[in-house]
Amino acid sequence: MKYQIAVLFALMLSISSCKEEFLEVLPDDRIVQDTFWQSENDAVMALYGVYNVLQDRFIYGYGGGVDAASPNAHQWAHWEGMHMQVGNGTIQSGDGGIVTGRWTAAYKGINRANFFLENIDKVEMAEEQREVMKGEVYFLRGVFYSLLANSYGGVPIITSSLSVEESKQLERASLEETWAQVHADYDKAIERLPVSAAITGRATLGAALAMKMRAYLYQAEWEKVVEYADKVIDLGVYDLFPSYQGLFQVANENNIEVIFDVQFMSGPFSQGSIFDRYWQPQNLKFGIPGSNSVAPIQNLVDAYETVDGSPVDPANPYENRDPRLEFTILRPGAYFQGQLYPDEIQNHTGQRVGFGIRKYTIEDQQITAGQSPLNFIVLRYADVLLSKAEALIEKGEPDVAQALTILNRIRTERTDVQLSPVPLNLSVDEAREKMRHERRIELALEGLYWADVRRWDIGPDIYPIEVRGNGGELINTKFPGGYNSEKDDYLPIPDGEISLNPNLEQNTGY
Repeated sequence: MKYQIAVLFALMLSISSCKEEFLEVLPDDRIVQDTFWQSENDAVMALYGVYNVLQDRFIYGYGGGVDAASPNAHQWAHWEGMHMQVGNGTIQSGDGGIVTGRWTAAYKGINRANFFLENIDKVEMAEEQREVMKGEVYFLRGVFYSLLANSYGGVPIITSSLSVEESKQLERASLEETWAQVHADYDKAIERLPVSAAITGRATLGAALAMKMRAYLYQAEWEKVVEYADKVIDLGVYDLFPSYQGLFQVANENNIEVIFDVQFMSGPFSQGSIFDRYWQPQNLKFGIPGSNSVAPIQNLVDAYETVDGSPVDPANPYENRDPRLEFTILRPGAYFQGQLYPDEIQNHTGQRVGFGIRKYTIEDQQITAGQSPLNFIVLRYADVLLSKAEALIEKGEPDVAQALTILNRIRTERTDVQLSPVPLNLSVDEAREKMRHERRIELALEGLYWADVRRWDIGPDIYPIEVRGNGGELINTKFPGGYNSEKDDYLPIPDGEISLNPNLEQNTGY
């Protein structure tokens, strides 16, 4: 059963608002001290308050829509988070959307985590349970700092409550110091978290190990990536789910492949996701007002190979293709909820670029608008295998064959994905190309490719990329003037934060 984040409604009744300050340093929903931290139930509600930030659209609540900032997808509405501007190189420090939203939401989570850690010892409860809860909060704080490091570079590090005046004197830590904070938090989580959570959806030892592995992946610390991937593998509790298509269905949530996900549920407390609104095609027959504001583009569709490695047949472009194409992308001539796309079932963005999203949509039931119960998977076992394979390749010979053997597990072990294996005698450069292709396809529209493009430093090689409509017309160009890694690898620091604290140095180029 999913952890009941709807309990936050009760929490909100016991808190009072305070003025929003720089960096959200003072929580905007400060718990009243005289009436809180009296029982274990209070501690649980405060804990879920930290978890709740994961649902924010600029943390993980926009799901795979972040792929609009990459070569995978296009966002039609410029006001829907500004991912389109990030993806075409026009984002500015004064823009809202993800520029301000990720910064604010991450620090909200950090402040809630700090507040929890400062007060949890006041509650009378079993010490073992207290330590597990602390582990969960250290884990979540590490997640928030990792998103900040990956998005902005070095950021101010806050590990305790600050006064307003103190908050206005903060300076940015270096990128290395920020990643060090991430690892410190994950290490504290690893010391405390159990292999299995008492309530499904809460953080586990596997989640902390795997997210630490991802942090090392983003730092190109290959030995550490292998070390922590092996720690996850050695737990013996995760494996590839037999069906790629089934991975993203409500009936199979929290399956054997899921290591860390964000829990959503339908109901009266608005704890559902917005995936139905932003990914689901519009289906008036079923009462689904989806807009599909993010849609995959031809560049991603073209990346899917054929099952046997033969050339794509231009006359029948969707025959003999990698099955993950059908499971991920809604393409012309396919059926969704029994209706032909795009003739009977439609969407805004897909009507323009020719494709819609199938991953993270629900086909077999009617759902309330803005209340999709489908969880969002942040990290799954296939990612662990791909990360280990990448690290082995980057380490060079003689690890390449081992890496490609791992890669072939992704290509051959599922019942609904059976591709020709990759040869094991490839060079390091050939193996790297295969690995990057496999990672892009396996994790397409899961919000990870934006980070992959930046850490692989391939932006200057792949951009500009044209986004064309289904009639061939030019809709948009991603980075028309080319990609500048020094500037475009990071989001700008929001202007509003710098105006409150001139000590914050802006990122290069903004």
